[in-house]
This record gives sequence, C-alpha cells and structure tokens, in this order.
Amino acid sequence: MAELDVLPKVIRHWIAGESVDSVGAATFDVTDPASNTPYAMAAAGDARDVALAVAAARSAFPAWAALANPERARILHRIADAVEARQHRLARYESYDSGLPITQAGGQARRAAENFRHFAGVVVALGEEAFRQGGKQFSYVVRTPAGLAGLITPWNTPFMLESWKLAPALAAGCAVVLKPAEWTPLSASLWPEILDEAGVPAGVVNIVHGIGEQAGQALVDHPDVPLISFTGSTATGRHIARCSARHLKRLSLELGGKSPVVVFADADIEAALDAVVFGAFSLNGERCTAGSRVLVERVRYAEFTDRLAERADRVVVGPPSDPATEVGALVHPEHYARVRAHVEAGAKEARLAAGGARPALLPEGNYLRPTVFADVPRTARIFQKEIFGPVVAVAPFDDEAEVIGLANATRYGLAAYIWTRDLQRGHRIAHAVESGMVWLNSPNVRDLRTPFGGVKDSGLGREGGVHSIDFYSESKTVHVALGETPIPRFGSST
Repeated sequence: MAELDVLPKVIRHWIAGESVDSVGAATFDVTDPASNTPYAMAAAGDARDVALAVAAARSAFPAWAALANPERARILHRIADAVEARQHRLARYESYDSGLPITQAGGQARRAAENFRHFAGVVVALGEEAFRQGGKQFSYVVRTPAGLAGLITPWNTPFMLESWKLAPALAAGCAVVLKPAEWTPLSASLWPEILDEAGVPAGVVNIVHGIGEQAGQALVDHPDVPLISFTGSTATGRHIARCSARHLKRLSLELGGKSPVVVFADADIEAALDAVVFGAFSLNGERCTAGSRVLVERVRYAEFTDRLAERADRVVVGPPSDPATEVGALVHPEHYARVRAHVEAGAKEARLAAGGARPALLPEGNYLRPTVFADVPRTARIFQKEIFGPVVAVAPFDDEAEVIGLANATRYGLAAYIWTRDLQRGHRIAHAVESGMVWLNSPNVRDLRTPFGGVKDSGLGREGGVHSIDFYSESKTVHVALGETPIPRFGSST
C-alpha cells in the first residue's frame, strides 16, 4: 500500500527533545495485523532509558509548571492544530498499525485534537475554592502541578488515548513520561514533530517505547514519578497498584469492562438494535465500553436476537485500508488467539447465532466475523469475561429485579446502556446498575466534561474535565486570620 513508502523503519524513544535509541540498543519487531508481517523495529526501553526520561522530565518540570494556565492553554491549542494538520496521515498510521477500519481511525485522530482543545479550555476556566468563617477566618485552596506523571497507554485507539492522558497532564503543569503500547507504537512516532511544532519545551514530554514488563515496570517503580495513569487490563492494573504501594503513588486505573445493554419490550427497537451493533462491533469490538452483554426482555427476545444475528452477518469485514470495511483485523496474533479461545468456549456454553469463524475470503491476518451468542447463561465464560473483540452474549430476562441481577453479575462495572420509553423505570435501573457510567436511550456519546471511569474490577479514579486536572494537581489550603483569633493559653498559669 502507498502508506508503506512513508512509514518509519525504526521507531525511537523521544527523550529531552531528542530521538534516541535504547541505551542497550535493544529493539523489537512491529507487525501489521492484516498480514502479521514485521514492517518496522521499535526501540525496546528498560530501566536505564526510563531513568534518562525521568531525569529530563525533572529538569523541564519547574519552568513548565511556572507557566500561567493561559500560556499552557495556548500551547495545547497549537498541539491540537498540529494534530489536525496530520489527521489523514494519523488515520493511515493508526489503521495500518492497529487494524482499525480507516474510517474509524480518522474519527480517533479528530478526537485527539478535540482532547487538547477541551483541556486547554478547562484549565483557563478553572476557578479555585474559597471559604469564609464569618468575619474571623478566610481559607482558600490553590492547585499546584503534582510533578512528573507516568502515562501507560493501551493498544486500542492508541493515539487518541495517549492524547486523553497527555492533554490534562500538560494542562495541569506536569511533565510526563509516556510509555505507548508495544503492539501499536507507530502513531506515537508522530508526537515528536507535533510537540516541536507546537513549541512544547524539550523534556516536558518524553516517550519511552518497550515491553510492558520492562519499560512499563521501570516507570511504575521509579521513585521520582509520583503519578501513574494506566489504561489496560484488570490484572495489570492490580499489579501496578501493588508495585505503587511502596512509594504511595497516586493512581488512575481505567481497566476492563463487560458492559450490559438492557433492552425492555417498550424500547425503540430500531434505535436499540443500531446502538448494539455499532457499540459491539465498531473499533473491531476492541473497546472497554463495548456493550458486550445484551439483555432483552423475554417478549421481544427471539425477535431481537434474530435481527441482531442478521445484522452481524451483514457487517463488512475487510482490510483496514478499505473505506467500506466496518470490522478490520484484530490487533495482534496473541490477542486474536485469546478471542478465538473465548469463541470456542462460547460454542460449548451457548447457541452460536452468527459469526464465530474467519471470513472465507480473508485467509491471512487476524480476522474474525462479528459473533453473536444467544441463550447465554450468567455462569458462562463469555458472559463473565472481557473478550475485547467483536463478540456479544445475549440473554433474556422477565422483570426488573432479574435484569438488575444479571447486569450486576460480573466483576466489572464500567458502563451500562438502558433502552426503554418508561423514563421512571430507566432511572431506576440506571441507579441500580453497578457501573461508573450509564447511557439511557443513547449510544456511547461522550461529554468530555464528565467523569470517566468504573467501579469494581473496572478501575480506580475518574478522568475527564476538572476530574483529570484534580488528578494531576496537588491541592493546598491556605488559612488566613482576618482579625484577632482567640488562642487557648496552655502553660500560662502561675
């Protein structure tokens, strides 16, 4: 494909404003998921490279933190301009490297620019709290940048999710060390030219590529990195929490999901069906908020399941670069094997209504037809485990109590979707479902001002709007006496 002519052959670290190889000269192959053919080498960082990046960030931090919020916001707007100027190139890189359909990768590039503009606005509009205790005491709260932030990002929509962490960290005045996902480092190779063009001082952003167990572990373990923001699996999130306890690091962990979609008989069935198909199969099903458990009121269950299977069979699976493709190639052979193992287990636990196999015309690469399992018991592996692929489990329910139990029957609690024309019932279910976010009669439409995050095994903390700024900031309260304050006189008796 034409994009191959401009792809880098080597992807290096970015430390102190310079493109550098690993201290130990180690590299790893980067493959494209449509053919699983290596096309580039990436620097494989370890503790030595992370130490250099942390030192560069520490050196750059004081001057960056000292900038006024409006000045940092102007730089963030320039970053957004530079991202937008490269959106077509970014989309090609992202699609080629991750297997996302090119049309969906383009949307992620636009969202990345939006993230920088959003947090530029947040930090400019940000106020500070003040409290008055009558006429005697006045207290006010100031935010100061928390220091160095370690950002560890996932392989699904990698560039956008990097921007989701970079933008608020920079807006708050932190210097950062970013560790991109090793399976999808290509689009991160564009950050250096974007940051240079926007005028970000050298060392404020540092990028260390590498395997999670080496580069990511070193970042988590470094004593001079007080904040870690991680998006990824629950198992890795638990490991990061254990390792971070030694230094009492502040953590933001956005972890797995197994989000329920509740469809009542009175719902707008056409809208619910559209939302389920798009929510489950867009981005190749590799999204943490995917509605992967569909719970349908029994009187509409057979009809809805049949139509969902019908639609799944018509979803276009094809090469990521083809504008007609709706589901591309899963990101990596290891992940593809895991998803296929879930499908094989599902075939023994439930009724396969659609998909479940490789498309006949795509014999190479990590392709899977959109898959629908029906009559799935709550104990089934495909009901309980996050699959992170184009696979949905469908089950019936009879009443509100039963569906609340089914919705809450997993260890995850990131998102939920409810479809009903009875808004009182919709609110009841929304409040009863154990999740960090609920959409009522709506697909996943993000408002960047709202808190994003989950409960239970779906993570710790919230990001979005001022919640992100709070994470990357320290709050300090200053108490001021406005007049004479009576002070007990201990030790004054004679």
